[in-house]
Amino acid sequence: MPLPTKLLRAQVSALKPFMENCSIETIRKTHTMTGHVMAAPRRAMARYAPQTFPDFDAAWVTPKERDLNGVILYLHGGGYVAGNLEYAKGYGTTLAFRNQIRVFCVAYRLAPEYPYPAALEDALTAYRYLLGLGYPPEHIILCGESAGGGLCYALVHKLRALHLPLPGGVIGISPWTDLTCSGKFYEVNKDVDPSMTKERLQHYAALYTVEGGDLRAPFLSPLFGDVSGFPPSLIFAGGDEVMLADAVRMNEKLVQAGCASQLIIAPGLWHVYPLYALQESREATADIIRFIRGILRGDTV
Repeated sequence: MPLPTKLLRAQVSALKPFMENCSIETIRKTHTMTGHVMAAPRRAMARYAPQTFPDFDAAWVTPKERDLNGVILYLHGGGYVAGNLEYAKGYGTTLAFRNQIRVFCVAYRLAPEYPYPAALEDALTAYRYLLGLGYPPEHIILCGESAGGGLCYALVHKLRALHLPLPGGVIGISPWTDLTCSGKFYEVNKDVDPSMTKERLQHYAALYTVEGGDLRAPFLSPLFGDVSGFPPSLIFAGGDEVMLADAVRMNEKLVQAGCASQLIIAPGLWHVYPLYALQESREATADIIRFIRGILRGDTV
C-alpha cells in the first residue's frame, strides 16, 4: 500500500542529519536493513540463488511467475561505499516480481577498501557472465539507482571501449553521472532536498576515486563521455533532489547524440523515489514495465 508522500518525506528528512554524521559502517548496516524491508513483502514470490565470483558475490532473483526471457543486471546504489547483496536483493526482488523477469543482483566491491576501478570491473565481469550464459546482449537490461545508475552508464562506456556488444537498454534511477557535482541543482535544491547533500556526495566521490583521480573521466562520470550509439534509456529523478542535473544533463546528452532516452521527473519528490512505497513509485513501476517489454520486443523508448 502506498504511503502518504508528506508522511514519508518527513521520515526521510528526519534521517538526513543522521546520515550526514554517521560512519561508513553504520551506513552499510542501514542499507542492509533497508534491503530486508524492501524484499520482505515479495520474498515468498521469488526464488534466490547465490552466484559467487572471485572478487564479489551476486545472486539470481527469479519470480515464481515469469513470462519474459531477458534478464535485468541490477547494480545497487550507495555512493560506491555502501550496499551489499542483501540490499541489492531488496529492490532486485521488486524488479523481478513486477516485471516477471529474472534479475541478476551484483554486490560489487566497495570503497574505500576497494576504490575505482573495482566496482566497474565487477560490473563488467557480471555482464560478461550473462553473455557467457547465452543471453543475447539486446535481452540484457541494465538497471541501477544513484551510484548504481551511474555505474550502468560507465559500464556502457567500458563495453564500447572493449568493442563488446552493448545491452538492450538502461534504466537509471536518479543516476549519479557527474562525480564532480557540478550541476546547478546542487545549489538550487540544497534547502529542499530531504535526503541528500552535495557534501556527502563529494565525500563518497573522494573515497571512491582516491586523491588525484580525474573525476571527469567517463568511467567515473559517464556524463562527460561520448554517448553516441548508447542503447535506449529510461531515466527517473525527483524534482527536489540535488542530483537532478545528473539525470537532466545525461538525458539531454543522449538525445543530442541521437539516442532514444526518456526522462521522468517527479515534482516535489526526492532521490531514488521509485524505491519508496509511494503512489508515484507505482507509476514509475508501470513505466519500467513498458520500457522493458518494449526493449524485448525490439521497440525503442
